[in-house]
Amino acid sequence: MSLVDYSCMVSDVVVARHALAHSRRRRGDLWVGATALASAMLALPLSQSSWHGSEVAAVLAVSATAMLAGQRWAIALVAVAELLLAPTLAMHAVTGTLALWPGRICALVALCLTVPGLLAHRRAAAALVLLSGIRRTSRTCRHIRVALLVAGVLAAIVPLL
Repeated sequence: MSLVDYSCMVSDVVVARHALAHSRRRRGDLWVGATALASAMLALPLSQSSWHGSEVAAVLAVSATAMLAGQRWAIALVAVAELLLAPTLAMHAVTGTLALWPGRICALVALCLTVPGLLAHRRAAAALVLLSGIRRTSRTCRHIRVALLVAGVLAAIVPLL
């Protein structure tokens, strides 16, 4: 095999792997964006009660729409909005502060739909590093990821107080 044939074969493999990785990433983005949009749509009618969920759900709806439009940076906003919305939804779904059962069920389904966005916090940390303008290294991504996890724990504890 000549050097030219070998380099053509290797470049074809690299291009095929890149295309496969891009399609997987796109499917993941579509899944996270669709579930985030559905979660936001379920959480918005619950805004009649006295909680901050309507503002966070509105941010989630806008960022999920941006993500569905192909803006990959929106994963950062989706993850942060779902991180702030999930404890509030859990409190209202479990403790029963919403008087009607349809409201509790709606909050529970919206909580279940936030899971894909919460699981994408690794990609969200990388996107947050890019959005903040900090040089993207594995160390900075790790620090942002830890900060997201700490913010999630704080967001879960604050409604309990």
